[in-house]
Amino acid sequence: MPKAPRIVIVGGGIAGLLLATRLGNTLGRSGRAQVSLIDRSATHVWKPMLHTIAAGTRDVQQQQVIYLAHARDHGFDYQPGEMEGLDRSARVVKLAELRAPSGEVVIGPRMVEYDVLVFALGSHANDFGTPGVLDHCHFIDSQAQAEIFNEALRIRIFQSVVTNSPLRVSIVGAGATGVELAAELSRLLEVASGYGDPEIRSRLSLTLYESGPRILAAFPPTVSQSSEAQLRQIGFTVRTDTRVTAAEADGLRLGDGSKQPADLMVWAAGVKAPAFLGMLDGIATNRSNQINVRSTLQAQDDDRIFALGDCSTLTLPGHERPLAPTAQVATQQAQFLAKHMPAWIDGGALPDFAFHDFGALVSLSDYNAFGTLGQFGFFRGGFIKGRFAQLSHAMLYRQHQQALHGFAKATLLWTAERINGFVQPKIRLS
Repeated sequence: MPKAPRIVIVGGGIAGLLLATRLGNTLGRSGRAQVSLIDRSATHVWKPMLHTIAAGTRDVQQQQVIYLAHARDHGFDYQPGEMEGLDRSARVVKLAELRAPSGEVVIGPRMVEYDVLVFALGSHANDFGTPGVLDHCHFIDSQAQAEIFNEALRIRIFQSVVTNSPLRVSIVGAGATGVELAAELSRLLEVASGYGDPEIRSRLSLTLYESGPRILAAFPPTVSQSSEAQLRQIGFTVRTDTRVTAAEADGLRLGDGSKQPADLMVWAAGVKAPAFLGMLDGIATNRSNQINVRSTLQAQDDDRIFALGDCSTLTLPGHERPLAPTAQVATQQAQFLAKHMPAWIDGGALPDFAFHDFGALVSLSDYNAFGTLGQFGFFRGGFIKGRFAQLSHAMLYRQHQQALHGFAKATLLWTAERINGFVQPKIRLS
């Protein structure tokens, strides 16, 4: 390996940015390695927050991390681009051309050399080939998609106000994204009712569709049951064991042949890694394009390639199912590599990754929150709800900020957000 190995991290999500930050601090600044982060976006937003950006209940400008500035402060290099291929023999990552919103080519196709390659590309919803979904449904998997949905939402709200007509929203997929987005939309319109139309919330007709027997299938049953009861109390329709067979311009076609009209449709079902991962040079993946990794997070086929977070799949010893594609798993895997990769680069061995389940939380905006505390801590496996659960959920984001920026800057960011909350509207109005 070269004296200063080139560590290339593809994907600036939760795991990728945290790993780049930690390795930049420890290896990049000291010159022990050249650390590069590749992402097609110029900014990072904590993915579990995207539903609030989509609803317009949180200011994206205050929450995003600008890669270029963050890289300067933490000893790594940021390269804008989207990966499209890999040459393992030459150890080269192939990047597609980069285009401006106008369609103009800004940067042509190029290649980035690596000695160590880390995939941290995350995942997106899986349409399962359902007809019409790509044409008629919104996705909330990235900041860009969240902002596109928010623009469409504001147009529909305006039409509803002017014409005094219902606002019909359908969300397919009752995982955390679908459930939390539903609650956030209700909260949005409750706040919006104070800006000129007190009846706007009453015109919201929202239906949540889930093909399985219960919502939040990855959560304990107590969390699922409590969350469904809260959504019904808000006034929403929850349809479990319901399969969506097609999306059309004005609604969804269901498995029983019926048509359910909708003005806005969101697809939040399934999990799938980027398609090109399933066609890489000799890298084994599963049907969802996730890279098969060993317990060291190295690819099954190449010691110099790692994958973590949603774009990887790992079944731990003694477990029947792979680790869930959650922010908790992605964070712990990034912390694991950040801790052990410096010694591995110097010739040491990598230990096996061990996951610690600290519980699961779902927040239904200001209405309620539910969760479990996992198998670590004082109240092992305990069920929590209400204000304590809401505070616990909010702390997850503050912990992410602190991991990226340090305690002092994270505190300043929180303070600035609180101050802006007093002087700015609580929802996006323009």
